[in-house]
Amino acid sequence: MDTLLYLLIGTYTFGGSEGVYLYTFDGVTGETRQVARAVVENPSYMDVRDGKHVYAVSENEGVPSYANALFFDRERERLTLLNRRETHAASPCHIAVEAGGKHVVTANYGGGSLSVFDVNPDATLAPLSQQILFTGQGTDTLRQTKPYLHCVKFSPDGKYLFAADLGTDRIHRLEVSHADSGPFLKEETLKSFRVADGSGPRHFLFHPSGRYVYLISELSGTVTAFHCRDGELDAFQTLPADTLHAGGSADIGITPDGKFLYASNRLKGDGLAIFSVSQTDGRLTNIGYQPTGLHPRNFVITPDGKFLLVACRDSNRVDFFAINPHSGLLKPLHRSIEINMPVCLKFM
Repeated sequence: MDTLLYLLIGTYTFGGSEGVYLYTFDGVTGETRQVARAVVENPSYMDVRDGKHVYAVSENEGVPSYANALFFDRERERLTLLNRRETHAASPCHIAVEAGGKHVVTANYGGGSLSVFDVNPDATLAPLSQQILFTGQGTDTLRQTKPYLHCVKFSPDGKYLFAADLGTDRIHRLEVSHADSGPFLKEETLKSFRVADGSGPRHFLFHPSGRYVYLISELSGTVTAFHCRDGELDAFQTLPADTLHAGGSADIGITPDGKFLYASNRLKGDGLAIFSVSQTDGRLTNIGYQPTGLHPRNFVITPDGKFLLVACRDSNRVDFFAINPHSGLLKPLHRSIEINMPVCLKFM
């Protein structure tokens, strides 16, 4: 079995980094080697399709901001920027490519919107084809003065697009169209699911079974579990991930077997809250906490569930941990990648 993986690291470039970096990752030893990089402005989030096409945002505070298409040549271990397109909205901070690879959507934090791009046959991005603007505000008069779209994901069945809005305490849902013409997102089907006032929904994921959705809220520092049936979300549990109430919770991840879930916290007590996931009803149990470097914005789990890597932005490094397959607890490997302002990790 080939245990060689490729690790993509997205960085903030205003601190001296150049963009997206590519490393090999040995799935047995955890050893790494840098093999390539691509110059991209502030690629703070990326999504990968078919092991060779990468789509990344350029999270610029103002406009122009961009969605970028990159190609990975595995034989030559070369990463190439194919093209970029303006999002026509500030601070795109999340991106998703549909399973069929024909459309890419960005969540625009500063713009309070979603931007849609068609993907050309050569995997480059066509100009902006659709933009959906949101309205409203939340109860936090400092952080929720308008919509702040922070995460966008397709449902496992490909029928829906979900988007977390930190500014209005909602998860939005839209039906997608697979027709050859017309808008990709059916704006008339928009439905929004409310979460607790002032919680600030940030990132979410689908359980491998597709039956549950788990949301990390930045401002409240909580994880909320939802039943997910036919595109409907029904909350059934909320637990604290940030017991220090720092208001800086960031990312959420789950092991491939769906047994353990992790949530990152910043600003105070930087680290990962660890939960077990009931295989019967999806309920969470808090089982531990793992300190990390400073400002753990994003993390990634290897496809075999053996390792967890954390992008520690303010420590300028990626920390490595081994996952105990029985307890879900993390063991520091005292190994890291030193890199300026890492904020997104993806395995190819």
